Amino acid sequence: MNYQELLKKISAYVVQFFLEHPHDHLYYHNLAHTVKILEAATKINAHYNLNERDYFIVCAAIWFHDTGILMTGLADHEVKSAEIAESYLTQSGIGPQEISEIKNCILSTKLPQHPHSLVEKIVCDADLFNLGTTEFIENNKLVRKEMEEFGHEKINGYQWRARTISLLEKHHYHTEFCQLLLNKTKEANMKNLLKKQEEKNWQKHPANLALSKTAGSEKFNEHIKSKKVSAHHLRGVETMFRNSSSNHQRLSVMGDNKAFIMISVNSIIISVALGLIIGKFVLNHKLIIPTILLLSVNVIAIIYSVLATRPRIMGGTFTKKDVETKKVNLLFFGSFYKMPLEDFEYGIRQMMDDSEFLYGTLIKDIYWQGKVLGRKFRLLRISYDIFMYGTALSVIAYMISSLVNF
Repeated sequence: MNYQELLKKISAYVVQFFLEHPHDHLYYHNLAHTVKILEAATKINAHYNLNERDYFIVCAAIWFHDTGILMTGLADHEVKSAEIAESYLTQSGIGPQEISEIKNCILSTKLPQHPHSLVEKIVCDADLFNLGTTEFIENNKLVRKEMEEFGHEKINGYQWRARTISLLEKHHYHTEFCQLLLNKTKEANMKNLLKKQEEKNWQKHPANLALSKTAGSEKFNEHIKSKKVSAHHLRGVETMFRNSSSNHQRLSVMGDNKAFIMISVNSIIISVALGLIIGKFVLNHKLIIPTILLLSVNVIAIIYSVLATRPRIMGGTFTKKDVETKKVNLLFFGSFYKMPLEDFEYGIRQMMDDSEFLYGTLIKDIYWQGKVLGRKFRLLRISYDIFMYGTALSVIAYMISSLVNF
């Protein structure tokens, strides 16, 4: 199949479609926007180097993804865009599998985005590529103007900034390439909006408005400075949680490795003892006691090492009451692995919307990780002590046995 030729036909069809369905209110979601997204997809593809078929799916989805706006407006236009794409592609002889993937790419761009495959992730990241660029502010003004025209009413600046900040806070890039390339600029764009919003919040109060016009501007600067400190503090808290969890995971892996070493060493000693020493009992009965001692030490050390790494199985369920009382730890799989997806999603969304619940869960998660680590390293310490002192005692027993024999 000649995918390049197909893309040329698709691009010609979509351009003609825009011309045949002119819309005066498309300040942002127009052909120029589609071309920008294609350029972004090309940049992303330069990193992932998709095969010809997958790249065709990405580009075809991008060409069609906003065509539905021309027919139904902004609301749920992705569904209409997918229908338009399916109608044209079917007539063009494209296979049902390719059509299905293209439709899924288009539908995945609906906010909030939930892409699954790599091609869907690339389309979604290309669609919102501008959030992490210096063009974001100007594009955001165009989107606002477009929504005002479609809604036939003015959108308050404060409300629009709040909506945009919410979008930036909830959005995340799905490909590692875009995360590395765009996250820093996206964060800067959000900080600018937050600062502007803080200024408007301050000026909303009559007393603050009067102060801001006189010497009170110093008060405003102090207010903004305190907010920056607060934001810095929150980033420090998030870094603390992230580092603590990461350190606990590394310690857990380290503990598992130590247990594996102990199990391997003792297993080797048992094999050697069974193969070389037990056969000599017939010639020297005095080797029995030291050998039994050595094997006992090895077996007990292995038991404690296995206990240190043996997973505990939790109930795997929680109730809505647990969520409402904030008693469940939704960050630990043992609390939800038997739950239906709908109940788990309900709990997660409740936690995301409640900062007290979220931070409380993070604290509990770190605490219980520490408790598990404490138990694991305590058992490992016992295993190592038994191995160290038991092996030394066994060697002494063999020496005494040899001397007595001598």
